[in-house]
Amino acid sequence: MITAYGVEYEDADDTILMLLGNKNDYDLWEKLGNPGWDYENVLYYFKKSEDNRNPYLQKTPYHGTGGYLTVQESPWRTPLVVAFVQAGNEMGYPIRDINGAEQAGFMIAQGTIRRGQRCSTAKGFLRPARLRRNLHIALNAHVTRLLISPHTKRAFGVEFYRHGRRQVITARREIVLSAGSINSPQILMLSGIGPKEHISKLGIPVISDLRVGDNLQDHVGMGGLTFLVDKPISIVQDRFEAFPMTMQYVMNEKGPMTTLGGVEGLGFINTIYGNRSWPDIQFHMAPASINSDGGRKVRTVLGITDNLYNTVYKPIANRDAWTIMPLLLRPRSRGTVRLRTKNPFHYPIIDANYFADSFDIKTLVEGAKFAVKLSQSRVFKQFGSRIHTIPFPNCRNHTFGSDKYWECHIRTISMTIYHPVGTCKMGPETDSTAVVDPRLRVYGVGGLRVIDASIMPTIPSGNTNAPAIMVGEKGADLIKEDWLGENYRRSKIG
Repeated sequence: MITAYGVEYEDADDTILMLLGNKNDYDLWEKLGNPGWDYENVLYYFKKSEDNRNPYLQKTPYHGTGGYLTVQESPWRTPLVVAFVQAGNEMGYPIRDINGAEQAGFMIAQGTIRRGQRCSTAKGFLRPARLRRNLHIALNAHVTRLLISPHTKRAFGVEFYRHGRRQVITARREIVLSAGSINSPQILMLSGIGPKEHISKLGIPVISDLRVGDNLQDHVGMGGLTFLVDKPISIVQDRFEAFPMTMQYVMNEKGPMTTLGGVEGLGFINTIYGNRSWPDIQFHMAPASINSDGGRKVRTVLGITDNLYNTVYKPIANRDAWTIMPLLLRPRSRGTVRLRTKNPFHYPIIDANYFADSFDIKTLVEGAKFAVKLSQSRVFKQFGSRIHTIPFPNCRNHTFGSDKYWECHIRTISMTIYHPVGTCKMGPETDSTAVVDPRLRVYGVGGLRVIDASIMPTIPSGNTNAPAIMVGEKGADLIKEDWLGENYRRSKIG
């Protein structure tokens, strides 16, 4: 599991796609006992940070303008993505704003980019504020624990190491922990906040016995589903490494390097296990595949064995191809984050527990079958598009394209989309699994909040870049409301 680091909040390792999730996701949060977190309330915060550059979307009630984050389509695209959204329409799904009134449908992707480059939260929010006198940023600092009085149960400081030296910063009012869904639970447990049976075994004094590190959820995707084409219309590394392509990006802020993490098209569908109002599968369409870099890097990142690569993908190295990655939107499986030791410099133990619930893999198999049907639609025939049919060596005992084959394929190449959430779950006081209350205050500890994707009780139906930013926006307002009271609420309304 790769985790974000640095000062870019939780988008540092995201594909920067702008997806809000589904209305039902946030209405569920409120039904779980979290007032103020329903769709109508959170939509305000999604729009607050957005500066959408699409003239049509600007006029709808679902998008904002003038926010800190520039949102737009990539200035460069292949004809494959146009075919992708048209194919979705052939299959009965409209081409629509998937962040609008309804989610089920297909769309050319939007992301947080500005002039062809990532518009990160650091660029959007931090740079304009960097000269403020009340803002201090310590780079290359590793937080080791929070300082909490064992008598008053109140957080009063943060311990961290920088350039090999231990340093402490104290807080007069509150400490806000925003280290993400892996490191926030790690820091809490190192500080004595977590499952008593776990942290006490490591010799850490228990401050508050909470289910920190439970409820880990993530979007898992099926990799390696490859479609070949007969025309030079996809991203092939040998072709796009040419000097003119690089200069096109540097000088004109255009070209294939401006794609949103390689993703051009998005689709949301419902399988036989879902419904149109709450799709259960998301598609990432990319004009490239595992073979597109000739085996240089992608195979290593995905952990593909030599046998699998040499058998299936090497024969089509540097060939024009495209892919659909089906993502499981709402997994039933739950994982955990636990301390390896009480040494804060040791990585925690991450057990994603993918496919522990068989329902998850059944749903993803249905997504794979739909993706194959989509690739066979009329609009793709103009490119000679066809599925790459060399079977995986370990799946040859199953008929290619059968449910059993796709299950074997998924268990061979499935991957995180780097969307971990839920490990410091938000919930009411009556919820024994909750870590923070609906105002994001840690139960049993004063002066401490968690504000990041770890507080999400359930994973949103879509990439978590925008939802994590929304949590930050709303969390900031909660702090101001609690400290400024009615005066702040009146100024916000005005």
